[in-house]
Amino acid sequence: ALPSAVRDTLETGRVYLFSREFLEELPQRLTGPGRLRFLLQPAIAILLGWRSGLIDFRSGRPPYLYGLIVGGTNRKELLRSGLAAIRDLLAIGIVLDAVAQFLIYGQVHPGAALVVGPVLICLPYSLARALANRLARLGRHDPWK
Repeated sequence: ALPSAVRDTLETGRVYLFSREFLEELPQRLTGPGRLRFLLQPAIAILLGWRSGLIDFRSGRPPYLYGLIVGGTNRKELLRSGLAAIRDLLAIGIVLDAVAQFLIYGQVHPGAALVVGPVLICLPYSLARALANRLARLGRHDPWK
């Protein structure tokens, strides 16, 4: 997979991830093999984020995004717990994007897989984790108890 991406960069002088072709091919990923992952991966990330947000609430930690941005001493702990919660899902997302690229385009661009896969997971996870904590704080109760 890597040699074709390197060969493409050497032949065209462009990096696929920052090219017009990458942006033009994004819609094809929604209709090609593996399109179900665009629903499943964010949905699972949201469920994991929601669960982690409630754990944060029970532990008295601040909402996730707020803690990452302003958190100070807890920032490393929050980042570590977030990565631990989604690491397998993140790896699966990267691999699935690489497989989808191969099935759709006949070649793999690792840089694109390293961007598209995590975006489908990290953004929904972070938002769900922060929102669950915030809503639990507003209601001052645990919605799953």
